[in-house]
This record gives sequence, structure tokens and C-alpha cells, in this order.
Amino acid sequence: MNEAEGLRQRRPLRPQVITEDSPAQQDKEGSAYSSKVFRVTFLTLAASLTVPLLGVTVLLDCPIDPQPISLKEPPLLTGVLEPNVKLRKAERLWENQLLGPESIANIGDVLFTGTADGKIIKIEDGEIQTVARIGHGPCGTRDDEPTCGRPLGIRVGPNNTLFVADAYYGLYEVNPGTGETKMLVSTKILIEGQKLSFVNDLTVTRDGRKIFFTDSSSKWQRRDYLYLIMEGSDDGRLLEYDTVTKEVKVLMVGLRFPNGVQLSPAEDFVLVQETTMARIRRYYVSGLMKGGADMFVENMPGLPDNIRLSSSGGYWVAMAAVRPNPGFSLLDFLSEKPWIKRMIFKLLSQETVSKFVPKYSLVVELSETGAYKRSFHDPSGVTVPYVSEAHEHNGYLYLGSFRSPFICRLNLQHV
Repeated sequence: MNEAEGLRQRRPLRPQVITEDSPAQQDKEGSAYSSKVFRVTFLTLAASLTVPLLGVTVLLDCPIDPQPISLKEPPLLTGVLEPNVKLRKAERLWENQLLGPESIANIGDVLFTGTADGKIIKIEDGEIQTVARIGHGPCGTRDDEPTCGRPLGIRVGPNNTLFVADAYYGLYEVNPGTGETKMLVSTKILIEGQKLSFVNDLTVTRDGRKIFFTDSSSKWQRRDYLYLIMEGSDDGRLLEYDTVTKEVKVLMVGLRFPNGVQLSPAEDFVLVQETTMARIRRYYVSGLMKGGADMFVENMPGLPDNIRLSSSGGYWVAMAAVRPNPGFSLLDFLSEKPWIKRMIFKLLSQETVSKFVPKYSLVVELSETGAYKRSFHDPSGVTVPYVSEAHEHNGYLYLGSFRSPFICRLNLQHV
């Protein structure tokens, strides 16, 4: 081998750089790739579901036209409003023998109430008897209500006749002995150009001359009360019926779900529960302030239903939904968000939405000036769900309900 060949053979090879990632680095890159694939897949799937859903909700009709409502921060449930379980000391009476005893009145020890099947009944010596009915069957479904009738507020007049507010038919006088019914104000008649769509409660002067009553809405009927609350309609009214002249006058307008009504002991003013606004309005019917109105109680801890006199000279107020503070209040959250209300009612029925409202019954006693004196609670509505009224008689509170199949009775000496 010559020298040249030896040099060629000994010529150093060019270095070759071999780059090979570690297994950890490969795993890291693979994980990053998988994460990117997941994110892209998830976002694509979310978009494919959200866009059609938004499209559908835009195209769907909404049954309500919600208005923004301004509510104050709910009062703290402290002091006399401190949560307790005193309502759970009540006993259930006539369970599964009646349904939805909204309002209660008494003549002596005989109780009277109106039920969800359109009947006005009396309870004497523990026995239930039908006194009368204003509507007619069939009854039992939401669609049946307008013809079946739904007696709500009930009062006793000076001649021991009953005055009844039927949500669909109007004001009636009922003879509890004979069952005879007499129409006083029909919902078929326009009052100052506006129809009565939701006659709710009434209160009667001691001489029986004047009946003050509420029409909760000219648009929504009783069966759509949740629409009325969520829409925030201000088409409710307080009216007066004169049993002598047969005239009907409109006293207050622009109310948001006017509900229970109660004359003061001196009969100088009428209190009106404004359910949607969680407050009580006062309208003066005699004296120097006659024709004027002001606020009696505002920013209440729940949505007030009926109001009745207490033996102490004050008032019992029943509430089937509360505004917990501390806690979360669905009503307050949605009050200034009409767009969310629209979305909800485009997709869900009233029945479905109502299931999201916590069952919490609250009864408060107010002084003659509107101060809170005491409160009885049933968190979760264990014993007294859906309370609508607290009627005091002979040391007991008889608790009505707009949907429970019983009346509850609370011994006031035990609370």
C-alpha cells in the first residue's frame, strides 16, 4: 500500500450529529398535541350545540314581556325575623279531604273556605260539606280553571252571609245556609275600560256597605300567576264596590300583583299586599287623608300573599316564598335581568320553573304601625308548605294554602 492510499484510508470521518429526543420529551409533546386536539374538539362540539340552541331561543316565542324591577337588598333575617321552625308545631287537619284552601273565614266555630275544585265549603264539627260552587265542571286541570272557577278571598258579612272573590267569575255573595249565590261584580264587565282577569282578595266594612277588592292583573289569569310575577306587570288595581249603589270605583292603579287586602280596625285605610314588589301599600278611605296613598311596609323578607287582622290590633301576613338574606334570592337575582327571564320561559314551562323556587313558609305578625312583632317559619315547607293566609280564631292560627290538601292549625300558646 503506497503512502497516498494510506492517507486516504486514515482520513478522519466527518462527525455525524444524531439528535434523538428523550422519552419524557416525546411524552410531553404527545400530551400537548392531545390537549390541543381535545380543546379543538370540545370547542367545535360546544359551538355546534350552542349556535343552534341560541338560534332556536331567538326564534322561539316568549310568553312574557319582562320588565326590569328595582328591589332593595332583602332585610337581614335577624332579630324577630330570625329563622325558626315554629310553624312545624302546627297540626294538619282534614288531610286529603280538600285541596287548596286559599282563604279561611269563620262564623262561630264553623269554618269556611274555597278550594281548587271550585267549591265553597264549610267545616262543622269536623265534617266537610259543600255550600255552593260558582263555576261548573270539569275541574282538576289548568285548562279547567276558568270554567271550574277558583274561589280565593272569603269574608263574612254583617248578616252572616259570605262574600267571595272568585278569580275567574268575580265578586259573589253566598248564603251559607241555603247555598244561594248572588253575583255582585262580574268579570265580563269592563271596569273603566279594563277587564278583570284575576280577582283575588276582598275586605268588607263592618256595615257591609263597601267591599274593597283586588284585581291582580288585566292580562294574566290566576293559573298564570308565575308569569305575572316574572313579567313584573303593573296592571293590577284596587277597587271598591258599593253594595247599595252597585257602583264600582277604581282606587289604585299601576300595582304589580296586588294580592291580599285588609281594612284597618278603624276602617280608615286599606292595606294592599303588592306581591311582586315584596311590600304593602296603604290607601286611605276616610278622614283627612282620604284618597291618598303611601307605603305601609316595604322591602319585606318574602312575597306577601294574604293579610288578616290579629287579635293584638296588628296584622298577620303569610308568605310562601322568601328572600333569604344571607342567602340567594332567585327573585332578586332575576329582577333586573329581563333577558334571562326571556331565555328561561322560552325553554321551560311555569310548572318546571316553579320547582326551582324553594319551599319556605313564613308568617309574620305586624304591629298597627307595620313593625315586625314576631315570625313563624317552616324552612323547606316540611309541615306547612305553600302557605297563603293566617286566619286567627280562638287562640289558633288557621293556615290556608293555595295548593296543599289540608288546613294547618297552630296553637299560639305553644309558640
